[in-house]
This record gives sequence, C-alpha cells and structure tokens, in this order.
Amino acid sequence: MSLQREDVEKIAHLARIELSEADIPRYTDNLSSIFEFIEQLNSVDTKGIVPMAHPLDAVARLRPDMVSETDQRVHFQQNAPLVEAGLYLVPKVIE
Repeated sequence: MSLQREDVEKIAHLARIELSEADIPRYTDNLSSIFEFIEQLNSVDTKGIVPMAHPLDAVARLRPDMVSETDQRVHFQQNAPLVEAGLYLVPKVIE
C-alpha cells in the first residue's frame, strides 16, 4: 500500500500533528514502508499456529509476597484537604 501526499496530510490533520512541507515526503515514504511491511506480515499463513504468551516461552519470576514498606498513611494524609476515619474525602462528581 503506497500512501500519497494527501493521505499523509489527512492523517496528520486527524492526529492534530503539524508537519512542515519538508517533512511530508519523508513521512510519506516511512508510512508507506510500514504499511507494506504490515501487508507482508498479513500474507503469511498462520492457520494451525497456536498463539504464544511470550515469544521466548519464558516464565515470570515471582517475588515473595511480603510487606516491604511501613504504613505511612497518617503521614501522607497530613497533606490532604479532607480526611475522615483514615479515608480521603473528595467532592461528589456524579449527581
């Protein structure tokens, strides 16, 4: 898929990105090559291939579930405008 100058200008407008006149040809070429690569990936037959959770079949190391910090709630709530019974009070936003 080859993009035209007008396509890049429209994409930039929709994304609210300002492009200079000098940048438009470079972005046109770069985006076109990205779309060509996507088309190449889509042309590969993946029927019968089981999706993998991780490309290296690695297992996440788990750390022990232990408390590593002290309770500092009182210290943190000293800066809050309104606190009651250890809870932050906030204005009602839904009527």
